[in-house]
Amino acid sequence: MALDERLAACRDRVERALDERLPGPSIAPVRLHEAMRYAVLGNGKRLRPLLVYLAGEALEAPGEALDAAACAVECIHCYSLVHDDLPAMDDDDLRRGRATCHRAYDEATAILVGDALQALAFRTLARTPAVEDGARVAMLETLATAAGSRGLCGGQAMDLAAAGIPLSEAELEAMHIRKTGALIRASIRLGGLCARAPEAATLERLDHYGKCIGLAFQVQDDILDVAGDDAVLGKSSGADARLEKATYPALLGLEEARAFARRLRDDALASLEPLGERGEGLREVARYIIERDH
Repeated sequence: MALDERLAACRDRVERALDERLPGPSIAPVRLHEAMRYAVLGNGKRLRPLLVYLAGEALEAPGEALDAAACAVECIHCYSLVHDDLPAMDDDDLRRGRATCHRAYDEATAILVGDALQALAFRTLARTPAVEDGARVAMLETLATAAGSRGLCGGQAMDLAAAGIPLSEAELEAMHIRKTGALIRASIRLGGLCARAPEAATLERLDHYGKCIGLAFQVQDDILDVAGDDAVLGKSSGADARLEKATYPALLGLEEARAFARRLRDDALASLEPLGERGEGLREVARYIIERDH
């Protein structure tokens, strides 16, 4: 199956699973539940659930466990987007082609939506079927670490603190490994943990793959944010420039940023070699991440 077909199938599958797990729009408090569904359901890329499925299927994990893990990681991702869009953060009016949650509803509701989605993510993992208790605990710890101060929230705090301040390459990498990379990395590990008795060495290889593609994803995002005449100077003309954020093209230059993304891709691919054909879907994702144009 080609990657675009895999992604379309993943969107359909996780959309159904999310719809089942989100509170119905008629359940009180109605406005909060409507806003939660507004923030989650729709036209998201669903890259993180796809990674859960691909990693788990490579290790022959049961489908019902993968559905739960995919929903949990997507709830965390969607909560982070709702909060990231708030006026106190990036102050965005549009998300996925429509009004951001705080614009469609209000700021207080958007804050509660994020809080509730985070709680739902952990409730979903705690109820993951077809996995041993030890694996369930490891999954909860994986997602908690990725979402907390050592992961996504920590990376966001570092990003806010760095606005207008020059960063070294090491500082920029440390920030993005947390802000963007932690949840992508966790998606891979969650998929692996859904398998029955996965080998520690296999989980380590998947974790390294996740670390590489998580950083490559951010590097490519920075590259795609460079446009027009600014591309020659390696400067961002998009939101990152408006908020005076450090980017890889600005720090390394555009061509070196592209070369860095390719090295990360190659490192990710190398870590999948022991999986043989079972890792082909993950290989396609690694290639897609640095070849995408949006």
